[in-house]
Amino acid sequence: MRSIRRWLLGWLIFGLAAASGVAAYGIFHTARVEAGELFDYELRTVALSLPANLAGAGEGDRQPDLGDLADDRLVIEIWDRTGKLVYHSMQEPVFARLPVGFNTVETGEYHWRAFGLQQADRYVQVAQPVSVRDDLAMQLALHTLWPLGVLVPVTVALVLLVVARGLAPIGGLSRALSTRSIDSLEPLRLDGTVPVEIKPLVVALNDLLQRLNAASQAQRTFIADAAHELRSPLAALKLQLQAASRDGSLKGEGQTLERVEGRVNRMIHLVQQLLTLAREDAHPVTSMTPVSLRRIGEQVVGDCSLLAEAKEIDLGLECEHARTADDAYTVLADPHGMSVLLGNLINNAIRHTPRGGRVDVILRRSAERVGFDVVDSGSGIPEAELERVFDRFYRGEDAQGEGSGLGLAIVSRIAERHRLGLSLRNNEGRPGLCVCVSGLKTYEGAPLPTEGMASPVSPIR
Repeated sequence: MRSIRRWLLGWLIFGLAAASGVAAYGIFHTARVEAGELFDYELRTVALSLPANLAGAGEGDRQPDLGDLADDRLVIEIWDRTGKLVYHSMQEPVFARLPVGFNTVETGEYHWRAFGLQQADRYVQVAQPVSVRDDLAMQLALHTLWPLGVLVPVTVALVLLVVARGLAPIGGLSRALSTRSIDSLEPLRLDGTVPVEIKPLVVALNDLLQRLNAASQAQRTFIADAAHELRSPLAALKLQLQAASRDGSLKGEGQTLERVEGRVNRMIHLVQQLLTLAREDAHPVTSMTPVSLRRIGEQVVGDCSLLAEAKEIDLGLECEHARTADDAYTVLADPHGMSVLLGNLINNAIRHTPRGGRVDVILRRSAERVGFDVVDSGSGIPEAELERVFDRFYRGEDAQGEGSGLGLAIVSRIAERHRLGLSLRNNEGRPGLCVCVSGLKTYEGAPLPTEGMASPVSPIR
């Protein structure tokens, strides 16, 4: 996948490097040419500034005072009117007389740059090694490049900073979308900080979110309406079935009537689960209020006690790590959501526990968090299916009891809204399943009323 940042930085830095290289070559070449012209001007100046009485040749001849030009290894030669060499520099070879003007000659292993000047009574020739000129020209050219050497890294750093700042709104938009909940379909905020180039993208995203929200809301409304409309006729059908069975107007074998009533009960349970799931989907945001987890547990255990007694299942509530005898286990949560979550777990455990089994609800504390476990003595769940049981309408191949496959999906949805930890594991060394819910925040405000709550020492059974 191509990165816009890398693409921009790559081409900008490559373009800057190429332009800097071309500019450096141009500056260097121009500096060398100008240095060569400067040295040619130096040769001409020396030739014009030589004194008129300078003459003689030999070891002891007087060298003219040339100031700073003496270090440039200048060779000076003078011929008189008759063409006789009357002066040449010490320890330097004698050049043949060259034409007037600038000339480049080769003597031995060296190249020389010479300037010839015809005066009234003499001919002056000044020469300089090309290597000396090149070295000095190179130094001057390099001195002209140091500002470019400083400018390039500063420009690269500026490009990195500008590209990072320029793409920051895209990164902010990505983070805003990645940190959103799956149910958060509110439009993105469009204010003055959003660049003009990104506004069409934000507008398109908001339009997509609006359409998704409308489609999701339509789906939730349909499920809620369908569940609501089905619940009333099913309840009426069950009442009519029971009334007809009692007054004898409905004839048939007892097993047939039991099967019909069982299927009606299953349809009623399915509709109730669909309605609960629709309500959970319709409330993506949870309003946290102080609630007694212990009181909710007692109420749910009491509501499920008749179902447990019908199957001769020992259902109980236990409190571990209680701070006081009447510890309410007060947490911040949605009371209705926690009641539905715990009720589905207990109901699911009872339905999948054989007759004469055991289901325990255990409240526990861990530092500043509260959680609970629902442990049963059923057949458990195969390890390969533990990750799939939270899917809607999923029922394992070996599932016992009559269920809709929505109980654990509702539990997962409520736990997700509360941002709780939810895990399943089979009991070690004995049959059954343990569902662990953790991460409820404790409430440290004023204590809630505790009437009617049993002591944690004596489990409710």
